[in-house]
Amino acid sequence: MKIPMDSLRELERERGISFDTLVEAIEKALASAYLKVTNADESMAARAVIEPDTGDVTVYAQEVEVDPDTEEITVLKEWEDTPQDFGRIAAQTAKQVILQRLREAERDITFGEYEGRVGDIVTGIVEQKDQRYTILNLGKTEARLPPHEQIPHERYDHGARLKAYIVDVRKTAREPQIVVSRTHPGLIKRLFELEVPEILDNVVEIKGVAREPGHRSKIAVHSNDRNVDPVGACVGAKGSRVRMVMNELRGEKIDIIKWTEDKQEFVANALSPAKVKEVVLQDDGETALVIVPDYQLSLAIGKEGQNARLAARLTGMRVDIKSESQLKQESAPSESAQEEEASESQASPEGSEA
Repeated sequence: MKIPMDSLRELERERGISFDTLVEAIEKALASAYLKVTNADESMAARAVIEPDTGDVTVYAQEVEVDPDTEEITVLKEWEDTPQDFGRIAAQTAKQVILQRLREAERDITFGEYEGRVGDIVTGIVEQKDQRYTILNLGKTEARLPPHEQIPHERYDHGARLKAYIVDVRKTAREPQIVVSRTHPGLIKRLFELEVPEILDNVVEIKGVAREPGHRSKIAVHSNDRNVDPVGACVGAKGSRVRMVMNELRGEKIDIIKWTEDKQEFVANALSPAKVKEVVLQDDGETALVIVPDYQLSLAIGKEGQNARLAARLTGMRVDIKSESQLKQESAPSESAQEEEASESQASPEGSEA
């Protein structure tokens, strides 16, 4: 009975599976197969030895004793007992072990490939969808898109091609589990990197992203070259670049604003497309009072407060928006109180004595 050692060495060269690992795994599998064939009881064990040069297999039967306290195994007696008709079983066992090791090696390669890609984007084809997750076919493997990582109301039709952001890669017993997202803010950053060469060249930087998936996003951009307009670079000629990103996100609106170290200017920019009259930073350094013309108030706040909410996330500030009329109304009572105090202080002593 022989094992084809040349085949094992060829597997080592082609697939990177260690020859010694293969031999050891086959030996253990053959020993287990021997015990099944001979219907050995609990007092019996076995070991198989493969001669590395010739591939000859020898099986040794063992009589063992197990310590009930430590579960340590002691070999009492050992003898050679290679079955005469063991060749077919050995060949089948070796085949199963090799296939298993090949699958494990492929899983390890896939895991290694995607483990370092967390934070990157992949393109997949929608293969299956149920209540638990949507499966994306990535070619060699699959990715899972859980419900909480899916854009609300976005359809994932079978066969549709879409891009997703890798948020986690887990090693499991069966195959690597790749978890992707369509809602992560990093997806927008990666999509702009694909469309805007200036970002890949580090001429333009994305300083921040605030996103309400499926509805609207704001990104803050900065140029490291004074001759390059960061907003214009991301928008592209006639809006071509930002349109490509919006199309991938199925029409999600994207506001591109200029980042600046000046907090007042940054807050004003972040409320785009609204026009801001003045930004006043409060004493706590974390709140900005934004004054806008009356006709710009609803635009600054946005539908259901969305524009103000995204601006606050993008800038990291609490944003308090008031129109000019509101500001005048709030200041009116204090002004009249000041006038009353002034008139009382101007009353003459003679008048008060009378």
